[in-house]
Amino acid sequence: MATWQSFDPIQALQREIENVFERAGPQFSPMFRSAFLPGRAAREYPLINLYEEQDQVRVEALAPGAEPNSFNISTVGRMLTIAGEKPRAPGDVKPEAFHREERAAGRFSRNIEIPFDVEQGEGLTGQYRHGVLVLTLPKSERAKPRQITIQVG
Repeated sequence: MATWQSFDPIQALQREIENVFERAGPQFSPMFRSAFLPGRAAREYPLINLYEEQDQVRVEALAPGAEPNSFNISTVGRMLTIAGEKPRAPGDVKPEAFHREERAAGRFSRNIEIPFDVEQGEGLTGQYRHGVLVLTLPKSERAKPRQITIQVG
């Protein structure tokens, strides 16, 4: 028996509105791609690619300059949280010494909804190389595709 979820239509509408803005293209992106600013923009860093493979979901997060030991990655249900920190300029450079400072620094956190249930615990792996954080999240048995055989009788 199916259970009725009162928020399903609202969540579906929210996803549809988000998809419209994503498809709208680059004219909206610069406004939302400024990392470390208050509001929506702070949740848009690091930039990610999320794709599905047969038995797993992969997330590639672009986070150049982040301290690898500052990453705090967690999953709860279908929500993945990537948090970390990008340090300011190396050494003892004083703020007044800068003539131009275009690379943001500070703490960041981003929540990403994973489209499939993932296994919690073993099998979750992460690598950070050349400024890209790659996470491998194994799909739960429930989310894996199944082959159904048809009996001809």
